Amino acid sequence: MIARFPSRAAWRLLLAGLVLLGNAGWTFAQPAGGLPRSPDYRGEIRRGPDGRLVAVPEPPVIETAPVEPAPPPAAAPLHPQSPAQAAPVPAAPKPAVLVVGRGERIATITEAARQARDGDVIEIKSGEYRGQPAVWTQRDITIRGIGRRPVMVADNQLAEDKGIWVVRGERVRIENIEFRGARVSDMNGAGIRFDRGSLTVVRCAFFDNEMGILTANSPELSLQVVDSEFADAQRTTNDFHHLIYVGRIGKFVLRGSRFRNGFYGHLVKSRARENHLLYNVIFDGAQGHASYEVDLPNGGLVYMIGNVVGQGPETENPAIIAYGSEGLHWSQNAIYLAHNTVINDASQGNFLAIRSNRGPNAVEVWALNNLVVGPGDFQRPAQGRFEGNQTAQRSSLVEQEGVPTRLPPQSPLRGTVRPPGEAGNVALAPSAEFVFPVGTKALKLPAQLAPGAFQ
Repeated sequence: MIARFPSRAAWRLLLAGLVLLGNAGWTFAQPAGGLPRSPDYRGEIRRGPDGRLVAVPEPPVIETAPVEPAPPPAAAPLHPQSPAQAAPVPAAPKPAVLVVGRGERIATITEAARQARDGDVIEIKSGEYRGQPAVWTQRDITIRGIGRRPVMVADNQLAEDKGIWVVRGERVRIENIEFRGARVSDMNGAGIRFDRGSLTVVRCAFFDNEMGILTANSPELSLQVVDSEFADAQRTTNDFHHLIYVGRIGKFVLRGSRFRNGFYGHLVKSRARENHLLYNVIFDGAQGHASYEVDLPNGGLVYMIGNVVGQGPETENPAIIAYGSEGLHWSQNAIYLAHNTVINDASQGNFLAIRSNRGPNAVEVWALNNLVVGPGDFQRPAQGRFEGNQTAQRSSLVEQEGVPTRLPPQSPLRGTVRPPGEAGNVALAPSAEFVFPVGTKALKLPAQLAPGAFQ
């Protein structure tokens, strides 16, 4: 038998491979243990362009941060009311508008109060509504007169023997309504009797009532009266009839309103814990017989800014602004008077009377940049600040509708006072002025301030 030997080319290929394996560090000797050592891997053996075998190393491995797999699509919720498929919240329905008046489906105020629901708007047509008492217990309602101010005449028909209207709802707003002739057996007949909740009165009028507005005594109540008119108290001396009487409620705001022609009682009386009297004309006038023009008998916090307050020659009490006359009731007691014009048309007067049942230092009194007109005392308080207060003759003031209001442009008192600063978080510099017959306008303070309510 003839043995076949590999060709010369095959021998060359075998020898080249052995050389490469030797270069790679392979050895044919067996280490202890009997198994050959694993060779170092140098790459893949390939034939180069020149026909020689070479080891081609693999590219280096570059480590990267692992990529999180994308989450699977969310499965449809099993329950139809799950949050993923909750239906959008529908818009709140528009309030219903109830129109009241002659020729309308609702002819009387009494019937409107029965039919009204929370959130409704009640529009009252112009005219006179006699003997139509109403009790309003709804929440978030607006009651407004349309066009010329409609007039509610009591005609001896009062709700619950209290008032022409009784309000016991949350967030009630009354606009452009007039109230006349409220009389009841206990002599506290009110145009509006406010018993519960929060009430805003805007551009309303109260004439010839035993009380214009009378409130209950509850610190949860809040009352705001804006751009309204109070006048012509009942002419009897058998009781005190106040144009507005605010009980021990939480907060009372009076702004841009006018008071005149009181009798025996006070023009403004408030027992509230916090009082903001801003840019009003509280001036009794020549025919008025009021006692105090402003009475704050139980103390509390009082901010009086930019008011004209004045008593007439027929006053029943020489004090114009009285504080604490019936004893302090609240834990915080302070009165801040800034840029008011206080007028005494009587033969004698006391511009500010501070009384306390807790000693002279129980009340903080700031009197800043006020203008006092006429005879009387304006005494420095026992505790507080007393700065920038000036006196003037009545004849030196410009009158508007019989009320002395502002200093003339050439007055030497202009530019004699400094900005009053703040009391707590309340700015004491005026930001508005009263506008006749009622209302306010925004005020840009001049570089030089004048004392009093008008710049």
